[in-house]
Amino acid sequence: MDDSAGPEPADDDLGTTLTVDELILRPWRQDDAPALYVACQDPDIARWVTIPQPYLPADADRFIEAARSMWRDGSGAPFVIEDAATRRLLGAVTRFGPDGHQATFGLWLAPEGRGRGVGARALRFVMDWTLETTEAFRLDAYIMVGNDASIRMAERAGFRQEGVARAWDIHHGVPVDCVVLSRLRTDVV
Repeated sequence: MDDSAGPEPADDDLGTTLTVDELILRPWRQDDAPALYVACQDPDIARWVTIPQPYLPADADRFIEAARSMWRDGSGAPFVIEDAATRRLLGAVTRFGPDGHQATFGLWLAPEGRGRGVGARALRFVMDWTLETTEAFRLDAYIMVGNDASIRMAERAGFRQEGVARAWDIHHGVPVDCVVLSRLRTDVV
């Protein structure tokens, strides 16, 4: 695993770039909007990720601006997961926070990124990077009940299941239960 971080970001390349194996984890750029729009047409993403439906090009633009704002104001670290060889968007991993001792993670994968360990490797790398570069003690994720593939992926990345938070999120206007997963700084993974 290559754990190098890129150089200090220029104004037009806000955030940090990380590499792990054949993956590049980098901040969102405005020119990612077309690929993001295409990825968010996938019914599995719409089923498990709270995104507008239908997902329009303007939604992709708003998402990217919000992601860039998180880097600017320090409220999070949203990364594109990109294939280093093809430069194709494979998904996204976002760290929200840290807020005090805790940071929350979210991740989704485009069809091209599924079934090859991309999600677990990217998530684990951003989690490890977070523990190395912040004071966060607790890392957590909330995954909708029934999204077994994402729960297994989070466990492969080092999360442990804690239980179910009832009506934790609102998905397309309906309260949904979420499996709570966590990793503590003191966990052996």
